Amino acid sequence: MSILGKLQKIDLRDIWDTESGHFTPWLAQPENIELLSIAIGIDLEVEAQEKSVGPFRADILCKDTCKDTTSDSWVLIENQLERTDHTHLGQLLTYAAGLNAVTIVWIAETFTEEHRATLDWLNEITDERFNFFGLEIELWRIGESPAAPKFNIVSKPNDWSKTVSDAAKRIESGELSETKQLQQEYWAELKNHLSETKSKLRSQKPLPQHWTNFAIGRSNFHLAAVQNTREKRIGVLLVLTGINAKAHFKLLEADKAQIEQVAHAIFEWRELPGKKESHIAMQLEGADPTNRTDWPRQHKWLKDTLDLYQQVFALRVKSLDADSYATETGITETS
Repeated sequence: MSILGKLQKIDLRDIWDTESGHFTPWLAQPENIELLSIAIGIDLEVEAQEKSVGPFRADILCKDTCKDTTSDSWVLIENQLERTDHTHLGQLLTYAAGLNAVTIVWIAETFTEEHRATLDWLNEITDERFNFFGLEIELWRIGESPAAPKFNIVSKPNDWSKTVSDAAKRIESGELSETKQLQQEYWAELKNHLSETKSKLRSQKPLPQHWTNFAIGRSNFHLAAVQNTREKRIGVLLVLTGINAKAHFKLLEADKAQIEQVAHAIFEWRELPGKKESHIAMQLEGADPTNRTDWPRQHKWLKDTLDLYQQVFALRVKSLDADSYATETGITETS
């Protein structure tokens, strides 16, 4: 009979003596912030540590790489190697009050019931610009193995109920048309499909627009699922943005034959001269987003195609170097 090891819980202070000197630098490392990304379902890229926000300093400031670099893509992380307290709660509220839109992640050894309830209440009363996560962190090991971290979510935004509630209010006020309502419901159902199939894809909150974005692990790159009710088709795009978008596109296009061979698929290579973005696209014709009975087929195609893009492009995107394109061609984005 196989012999199984015994899990042993480790005191956080045995590994990290201090929050600012040990835990925060550890969490800010790419391989560790990825663990947090998986736990909360948001692709995070660290921008700064100990960043000033009003009168306080956020432990870690991140961007949500699934979104464009706008005011609503910021994620503030506040750490505690102890039980939650009112001081940290006050700081979090100050951050939220000082920013137009933000996601706040509060990590602690233990959450008191009153602080967990406060985060739940904040997620209930705020609109979609603000999101609050509460996570408890634990350390475990088996035998003499290295300690392994585990994040447990104790409070998170209820995207579905908040999205539906916001949509209902906007419909009543005349802000949201039937088409926009359909778009929002379409993406909400896609998100449910991804959850039910235990997909690793992490999408943004369902919004009333013809696209929804997915992170691919690097700023200025993201995947987009798109729908077109007029032309009755859906599609997936790799979207390249930023000052090096054209150079990055050219580098990928140079490997077009190999990429399509690996993918066993043909992509549409859209450089879009004169525009800031470039796209690498794939479309499914004869897919009417207004036909709800066809949504299961459409959502399956979107999931499978997004998975394909992740497999084919994720590592390539991370290794792209615009300087190499400039060196090879003598061309820069500003020349």
